[in-house]
Amino acid sequence: MKRAPAVAGQFYQGSAARLKDQVAQYIVSAPLKEEAIGIMSPHAGLIYSGHVAGAVFSSIKIPKTFILLGPNHTGLGPAISIMDEGEWEIPTGSLQIDRKLAVKIAANYEKVTKDSKAHIFEHSLEVQLPFISYLSADAKIVPIALLSASYEECAGLADAVAAAIRGADYPVVILASSDMSHYLPDSVARKKDSLAIDRILDLDPHGLYETVLTERISMCGYLPATVMLYASKLLGAGSARLVKYATSGDISGDYDSVVGYAGIIVK
Repeated sequence: MKRAPAVAGQFYQGSAARLKDQVAQYIVSAPLKEEAIGIMSPHAGLIYSGHVAGAVFSSIKIPKTFILLGPNHTGLGPAISIMDEGEWEIPTGSLQIDRKLAVKIAANYEKVTKDSKAHIFEHSLEVQLPFISYLSADAKIVPIALLSASYEECAGLADAVAAAIRGADYPVVILASSDMSHYLPDSVARKKDSLAIDRILDLDPHGLYETVLTERISMCGYLPATVMLYASKLLGAGSARLVKYATSGDISGDYDSVVGYAGIIVK
């Protein structure tokens, strides 16, 4: 099936020319591209978080396939939803689903459901596509939306993802889509977000999962980030780097109620 864009003209520019120009302003010069195992990138409107996402994508070698892990904001579909065939359209082009890799992930873990309903209106993965499309004309994707999951289920999905990647004979990067704290004063958001970011930089998926719940951090993509981190460790990750952190207040000037954005590379 062809998945039509749900938030073109809202979260990012709705025409091909304007979207290309919009993404270009967030791409930075990085002479040494890193070979990432996993990354975390925000998914707010590009006007607010595009500079953070752009810094991450600019810093890595673009793989043949991105496994996209995002939170399910809409509540549609099952707990863990994977689209295993078709393509996703955005104004600047279409991205094919890596069916071979998607089918393997679904086969590797019984709690992964082949489903498209969860993805129809969800923005968290779609907002990553303008950057991928800009930097690669033929990169493929595997879209996975997480509505709910225990830590054990995050680990099970991570095992399935890592096993599928081990069987691939081409480069694959695991992308966790997440914003950080929501609608808090800037100083509070930064303090809370640093607790979660520290766990990621320590390569501690269980610590991240528990910290978000215990400290009540409104990080919408903590499940995708937990899975990405766990799978990256299984694939040999030895370090993580915070590429950029910002809040919406840095753009809007309103520091009374902000959303936090973190861009991280795991390698």
